[in-house]
Amino acid sequence: MRIALFSDIHANLPALEACFKSIEAQMPDAIYCLGDLVGYNIWPNEVINEIRKRCIPTIAGNYDQGIGLLSDECGCAYKTDVERDMGKISIAYTNTLVRPDERRYLRTLPAHIKLEFQLNNDKLNLLLVHGSPRKINEYLFEDRNEKSLLRIMEQADADILCFGHTHKPYHRVLPTAPTETPRYRHAINTGSVGKPKDNNPKGCYVMLTINAESSISNKHAIQVDFVRFEYDVEKAAKAIEESPLPDAYAEMLRKGF
Repeated sequence: MRIALFSDIHANLPALEACFKSIEAQMPDAIYCLGDLVGYNIWPNEVINEIRKRCIPTIAGNYDQGIGLLSDECGCAYKTDVERDMGKISIAYTNTLVRPDERRYLRTLPAHIKLEFQLNNDKLNLLLVHGSPRKINEYLFEDRNEKSLLRIMEQADADILCFGHTHKPYHRVLPTAPTETPRYRHAINTGSVGKPKDNNPKGCYVMLTINAESSISNKHAIQVDFVRFEYDVEKAAKAIEESPLPDAYAEMLRKGF
């Protein structure tokens, strides 16, 4: 089974359209969205409805949760007062844009999606979250302590944990404590479709392949491909500059940070 996983569109319609074009060319067996459809750009309703009309199973991101609840807080961990002030402008502006029906959709998105595979006498659990299994806005960065990340996955009973939120893609294979039968868990950050932060302005999503031979005792049991795609960055950046949103968000798109 080939599964396309994407997240963190953040109201960037040109990026989402290019993402769908790329995904359709890959012909996956299933598609899932890991949240944060809105915020930081001008097309929240359009992004929501592009996903809805394709009937893509979607979980709530922290920004979706904030807007769904008509809150002035998105649960983002801003590092400076300047970032916090820009964030307040973004969520306030997004709240003025999102229509009642689209807001209801955001408010009813599930917190996670869990899929259980039965392969080779193994049970293989795939868990989709936005931030972490513990908290919608917890950041699981690539340099997270291995014991901490493994504990989070064990507590959630996740053999494969897929998430977004940091906007920085990675795949880590985590061996469990030594036993007679080895066991491996996979932590996968899907990156960001519409607001990359890894110094690459191209959008990103994941193609996850689970095959008939996949096993929790094989560290190479699954295939994880990070797909980067080009989109009209300048169109998305200029849309920001022509809106009440801070111009700094446009420059972030251009530079991928």
